[in-house]
Amino acid sequence: MKVLGMISGTSHDGIDTAIVDFEFEDGALAGTVLHSGSTPYSSGLRSRLVAALPPSQTTLAEVCELDTLIGQAFAEAASAAVSGGGVDLIVSHGQTVFHWVEGGHARGTLQIGQPAWIAERTGTPVVSDVRIRDITVGGHGAPLVSFIDTLLLAGQTGTPAALNLGGISNMTVIPPGAEPYAYDIGPANALIDTVVSTTGAHPLGFDEDGRIAASGIVDETLLEILLEDSYYRLRAPKSTGKEHFHGDYVSDAVFRSGSSPSTADLVATLTELTVRSVAREVRSAAVDLLVVSGGGCRNPVMFEGLRRALPETRVVRSDQFGAPADDKEAIAFALIGWCTAHGVAGTIPAGTGAREARILGTITPGRGPLVMPTPITQPLHSLVLTVAT
Repeated sequence: MKVLGMISGTSHDGIDTAIVDFEFEDGALAGTVLHSGSTPYSSGLRSRLVAALPPSQTTLAEVCELDTLIGQAFAEAASAAVSGGGVDLIVSHGQTVFHWVEGGHARGTLQIGQPAWIAERTGTPVVSDVRIRDITVGGHGAPLVSFIDTLLLAGQTGTPAALNLGGISNMTVIPPGAEPYAYDIGPANALIDTVVSTTGAHPLGFDEDGRIAASGIVDETLLEILLEDSYYRLRAPKSTGKEHFHGDYVSDAVFRSGSSPSTADLVATLTELTVRSVAREVRSAAVDLLVVSGGGCRNPVMFEGLRRALPETRVVRSDQFGAPADDKEAIAFALIGWCTAHGVAGTIPAGTGAREARILGTITPGRGPLVMPTPITQPLHSLVLTVAT
């Protein structure tokens, strides 16, 4: 079964796509990555999206318009991705605009990007709204990548973990003889991107190749204030997002520090915040293999900073496990879609804090009748990914 996975993450810079051809036999799932790519949002759409995100106020009219415009952007990206050949199913994560966490529990989550535009443009069924079902059974709806992480790392010795460095950093830990667990650690690129965008330090809105951070000096006083955030002391499972870690959050921390860092020094400090907050969690879990994905692992200041901070841990990119680091989230949602189509739960309860695993998502039919594959009753125990050449 060929599935197209699509997501725009908390960096909200564009749409990542991956087509995976899945084959299942005796509990083992094999996936061949046939396509991967990224389609940036137009500058106008990205500006409107950023302006509507917390802590800014917005209107229902703007949410409605963005829902349509982002849905159309996803439809365009899907059409381009499948132009070389059709797929059986599309999974659209959409764009998270709010993740409601209260009292340490997720209460709701909102992803926009109307899937009907994708179904109409491609004629293919679309699975969307994949997070909320987990929340209804007490989970955080995140990190959903914990499902693919446990399958990819199955059979590894010691204590392996998978780390995603997107807008927010999240980690899945697989301790020997115990249930895997996962949680959002804190900001990875979210605060860096905010500073770069608002200051105009780079036209692309992010610290390309870590050059800005490399030119700055870490402000240790400011860093200590940032590391004192109470979120870091919460126990897993937990989730967070730009509702907490946003531009005003940085401005307030700078004010409290009494310092006036340059843009380069501020970016260097925020990059080191990711390194230290992640390294602290990795050491606490006694992880000996850390498999890293997400845009942050392409930032040498961040990635090599982790390697220096974790001399006892083998730190590698997820490419070594068949999942290209830039595409793993899109692949993860393709996997969730395959599971939904086959009646298989697409979550690890210990990874999100849910009481039970659930089949995820809502299905929008394509042009023809909705025909589902024969349900699979065997549990999945592994996933082997390869990239087509």
